[in-house]
Formats: sequence, structure tokens, C-alpha cells
Amino acid sequence: MGRALRADAERSVRAILEAAERVLAADPGASMEQIAEAAGVARTTVHRRFASRQALIEALAESAVRQLVRAIDDARPETTPPLVALHRVTANVLRIKGAWSYALGQPTDEGGGAPADWNELGARCLELLGRARDEGLLDPAADLEWVRRVYYALIGEAMHGDEQPDADPDALATLIVDTLLHGAGRRPGAV
Repeated sequence: MGRALRADAERSVRAILEAAERVLAADPGASMEQIAEAAGVARTTVHRRFASRQALIEALAESAVRQLVRAIDDARPETTPPLVALHRVTANVLRIKGAWSYALGQPTDEGGGAPADWNELGARCLELLGRARDEGLLDPAADLEWVRRVYYALIGEAMHGDEQPDADPDALATLIVDTLLHGAGRRPGAV
């Protein structure tokens, strides 16, 4: 979708993508017709905007990744103190991943924009973790790539954990950041 869409066409595409997320999250084999019905548009409208089911899924994934980038931008990780930024980024990521779990779980086409966005997000995460290390929040010898992988795993577990299906993203972010920075071991001075 290279050129800008009219406002009504943009609303239509947004409705289709939101419906696709809901429908495909419930039934990954759902048809374009089911998605059109959920979006409140004609099947021809979906086909006019998306050449195939795969094109729709790729557009859905790219849209979700762009929302993830915006959510991280909103946390201002490059300028906010690292501990605050880490919490804000985590809470924002949890919100987007919760709303777009199907789309964000899809592999992306190498020719699309999403892989570049994923690479950018990984680099920004490493930069934030580097700032956290410089502030003394992480061990000076910490392997930041390993810390990033652990951080992503904590977010993944928080998203898929059965014990907290509707937990507040801010509370989960606090738990994730605390676990990342302090682990599960006994804290000095704790009884």
C-alpha cells in the first residue's frame, strides 16, 4: 500500500485489520469472508484492499510491528532515565502484544518493512540495556545480548502465563523489570 489512502478507505483497512486480528486469533484458519463479516464490510472490499489472504496476514503483521515501534517511541527510551524507560517500554510492549498477539506471532516477508523494524527494535533494546548497565542497574560484565534474550523471554512468559491472563500491564512490567534486574534470588538483608 504505497500511496496514501482516502480517510474512508483508511478506516476500512483499519477495521479489516482489527477484525482480522480478532478472527484469526480465535481461528487461524478463518476465511477472508469471515474476516469481512467481522469487519462489517463486503468480501469484495477485503479483496480490493488485499490481493490474497497471505497479503492480508502480512499487512496485519506489518501494522502490528509499526504499532509496537510507536509504543516504544512513546516511552522515549533514549532520553528517559533507564529504569523508568525500561518500565514504560515493557508496559507499552505488553499492551501492544496483548492486543495484537496473532499478528505479532506471524513470520514476516523478507521484502516487507517488518524485518527492518524488528532489527531496529532489537538494536534499540540493546541500547537501552547498555544505558541501564552504565547506570549500574546491570552488572558491568553482563552480556547485553543474553540480557535482551532473557528480557524477551520474560515478556513472552508474562504474555502466555495462565496465572495472570488479564493482569495490568503496568503491574506485569514491574514484575518483569524487577525479575530482570534482581532475579528470583534472596535479596541482601531480606529475612
